[in-house]
Amino acid sequence: MIERILTTSRVTEVDAACMRIIGAYQNTSLSTDVHLAAMFSALEPLSVSLSGSINRITAESNLEEKDEERDEPLRSLFYLVAGFLHHPDATIRAAAEKVNAVIERYGMGITKESYAVESSLVSSMLKDLAQPKLQDAIALLSGCAEIIAALQLAQTAFETARIAYEEEKADDSTQLSASEIKVEVLELVNKKIVVYLRAMEVVDVETFGAFARTVAEIIADNNQAVRKRLNKPEPVEE
Repeated sequence: MIERILTTSRVTEVDAACMRIIGAYQNTSLSTDVHLAAMFSALEPLSVSLSGSINRITAESNLEEKDEERDEPLRSLFYLVAGFLHHPDATIRAAAEKVNAVIERYGMGITKESYAVESSLVSSMLKDLAQPKLQDAIALLSGCAEIIAALQLAQTAFETARIAYEEEKADDSTQLSASEIKVEVLELVNKKIVVYLRAMEVVDVETFGAFARTVAEIIADNNQAVRKRLNKPEPVEE
């Protein structure tokens, strides 16, 4: 008998199983069955929406990652300059004071600002640090130029990720969340498609048997992976 997709499946797992089921259906000649055709006509756009919602989640996750990667050189810059403020060489201390006067106008607290505010402040700080009058001072502070360059790269990477996120988020207010779409997909697959195939496999195994077995295998593979994941013991902390 065909299993139902476990409701404990992750959104990505449901998405993958759904796409495989649709792909299997498209490889059959069952489109002549009006009942099954209607179900898959409803499932296909849901699958597209589910994949789209996952892309938005991925874009947001990537944005968070790029923000963390930007914060690292930003903090390093403040720590480095702060250390040079106590250097025994007066020339190096003076150079550190010049650079510190610029970055202190922004403060390390900018890492706690919203994405938009932090981006604006980091961009402004990088422009200030690029002023010709500061280059000699920066050159005297070992590692400072490299950290500033790393910060510039991280800022560029963040802005690229932010554009991708905004594009994925466009019209998000009119779209359902991934979890909401998952519920609709499971409702359609488990309570309609699976139930229908169970019945038709008995009534007309010659026509529906092969496809029913394929769907059964797809769902069984998914459920096995889900059960294995859920039964996986937590790592022991040392």
